[in-house]
Amino acid sequence: MVGGTMFKTLREDIDAAMARDPAARSRIEIFFCYPGLHALVLHRAAHGLWRRGLRLLARLLSQFGRFVTGIEIHPGAKIGRRFFIDHGMGVVIGETAEIGDDVTLYHGVTLGGIAPAIDSSAQSRQKRHPTLRDGAIIGSGAQVLGPVTIGEKARIGANAVVVKDVPAGATAVGVPARLCAARLAKGPEDFVAYGTPTSDLSDPLVRAVDGLMERVGALQARIDELEKKQTEEQPRDRPAEEGGPARVSKV
Repeated sequence: MVGGTMFKTLREDIDAAMARDPAARSRIEIFFCYPGLHALVLHRAAHGLWRRGLRLLARLLSQFGRFVTGIEIHPGAKIGRRFFIDHGMGVVIGETAEIGDDVTLYHGVTLGGIAPAIDSSAQSRQKRHPTLRDGAIIGSGAQVLGPVTIGEKARIGANAVVVKDVPAGATAVGVPARLCAARLAKGPEDFVAYGTPTSDLSDPLVRAVDGLMERVGALQARIDELEKKQTEEQPRDRPAEEGGPARVSKV
């Protein structure tokens, strides 16, 4: 029964890679050539040892997985079904990270922990790492730090730094990450490679600055127009008492 479940899970993981990577040509290729899959298989074994209290053995197995794949997953991390790590090199997943079903990570992603400086025994019981809900996509180089929650089907753009929660279906980009104008993700057809839409991608701060610059330009044009009009309407010979030059009479 356990073996059947294990093979079913492996088949789902391979199918997930096949569905999300257009470069994948066959399931055999994925099985032998995809380090993300290898790291995941080793993690599932290490996580089983971790739950049974065999912590040192679990860490040794996870270190072996890091050595052969370049992907570091702490054996305490909880990972759901159909998880896919594309490319994978440099991925780091911390001890208290929780990852839902159908989540995708790209290379260089860090699910890192932030905790106050307290004694190690209390720190080990704290939730220090992110929670990724079902269908989330984390782009390459993104850093998701602390016990934040990335909502269902949310997208994190490449190289973003996330330190706050991201709502379900939203797209966050930038440093620090901010929600952008990209439309909300709703279904499987909304899968976006690297979590970064190629259209309608604008930072709200940049939009605000652009709006202010346009307004300043319009005001400056209006000021120039009024000054020009005032100059044209101003009499050439003003009386001296009004501040203009005194008129000289010809004899």
